[in-house]
Amino acid sequence: MIDRVIKAISYIFHPLFMPLLGVTLYFSKTPRYIPDPIIKAKIFSITILTVVLPILLFYLLKTLKKVESVHLETTRERIIPLILNGLITFILVSRVITHNEIEELYYFFIGALCSTFACLILAILKFKASLHMVAASGFFMFAIAISIHFQININGTIALLCIMLGAIATSRLHLKAHTNSELIIGFFVGVIPQLLVLNYWL
Repeated sequence: MIDRVIKAISYIFHPLFMPLLGVTLYFSKTPRYIPDPIIKAKIFSITILTVVLPILLFYLLKTLKKVESVHLETTRERIIPLILNGLITFILVSRVITHNEIEELYYFFIGALCSTFACLILAILKFKASLHMVAASGFFMFAIAISIHFQININGTIALLCIMLGAIATSRLHLKAHTNSELIIGFFVGVIPQLLVLNYWL
């Protein structure tokens, strides 16, 4: 039973879902007026680009025998997916979430793009940072920034995200998918880019 719960955590909090969660959090908490049709259009576009398209590309890569599992267990498996993810994120900030339209989300994805690039460099150097921690910690930092930026109390959400980070770390260690150092590096690879871009919008 415990093993099933641990495995479920890895799937529920998969890195693919974190950008969409960040966008959903923003639209649910921002005090700015944004028409519902625009919100729905943005969420739909982001879902297609950050969830559906990567899943389709994964199955293509799996068919071509470039990857073996959704967890990308080796550094070699990670290189092509990270490059593709970087390209998708670049398209997203160029066409869907532009600087002049929704500044906060634009820099959230710029931070995510920097994290992806850092993970790619680490993968080339044969170091396997935890992508789960990278994505979740980036989302966590963005939630804190949103709270400060709009001066709103979302302490409950932030507390839940802390629990989420702990659950992800526990899950990845229990499954022996990562070492402590890989989780710690993953955390900082996710947080630091989000901290750096704060200078441009906070």
